[in-house]
Amino acid sequence: MSSLFEPQTPSSVPLAEQLRPKTLDEVVGQTHLLGESKPLRRAFESGKLPSMILWGPPGVGKTTLARLIAQTADAEFVPLSAVLSGIKDIREAVERAEMTLQQTGRNTI
Repeated sequence: MSSLFEPQTPSSVPLAEQLRPKTLDEVVGQTHLLGESKPLRRAFESGKLPSMILWGPPGVGKTTLARLIAQTADAEFVPLSAVLSGIKDIREAVERAEMTLQQTGRNTI
């Protein structure tokens, strides 16, 4: 019986997670934003990331891009789906983000 707290082995990690881009250079598409000298690429490289809302159909890379932003900014990452989350979920995420900022100085994405 495996423990909830044991590290996941590659075979237990979903394929989609194994193949998820780990760096901005591994992201396919969106070259008008992420290509060389394009707006989002420049923001990543400068470390000055603006506030943004990622919108689009499932599977286009919104969560992956948000995770990369959090990684680049050394920030906590809290995924929220507008379809599955309600006001209560958003308030809880904001409260956790405020607590994280106060306790660790880290922002939350």
